[in-house]
Amino acid sequence: MNSKFFNTLGLGNIDIGILLIGLVVFCILLFTLNIIAFVQISKFKKKYTKFMLGKDGANLENDIMTLYEDNKFMKLSIDRNRESIKELSKKHENAFQKLGLVKYDAFTEMGGKLSFALALLDENNNGFIINSVHSSEGCYSYTKWVKDGDSQLALSNEEKVAVERAVNGNSSDSE
Repeated sequence: MNSKFFNTLGLGNIDIGILLIGLVVFCILLFTLNIIAFVQISKFKKKYTKFMLGKDGANLENDIMTLYEDNKFMKLSIDRNRESIKELSKKHENAFQKLGLVKYDAFTEMGGKLSFALALLDENNNGFIINSVHSSEGCYSYTKWVKDGDSQLALSNEEKVAVERAVNGNSSDSE
């Protein structure tokens, strides 16, 4: 088909059947996109209607303000909790967290490992050692301060082992 209009557009040699098929495909594509858009709008309308159910502008504003106040309260609570946790962590550093226990026989004639050395240390390996020596004449207890995992006073072998166990987190022998 030879048309003056198509010739002026520079499309005089195009077959009208191909042009019609192209237009039909284009219309089907537009129709499909239109249906998809209507489905999405319908979903949005349902959500909007559900959201606005029983609410007017003032109620909606009250709900938003309530949510804002709740959010503000939660932020303040989080800040207070964060400060409390820092304070507890600081206090916890000085609490006895590590212990090392060594049971031993102080004298060969005594049996049953009635003597012991107990090291109690905080997070920074500061604390003390209690050494309880059991003999046939009685029980004697001694204490020594520990700073940074060491004592200024000489430690017995059992006391050294108790401190090492406390520092390394191995509290005692499995008996």
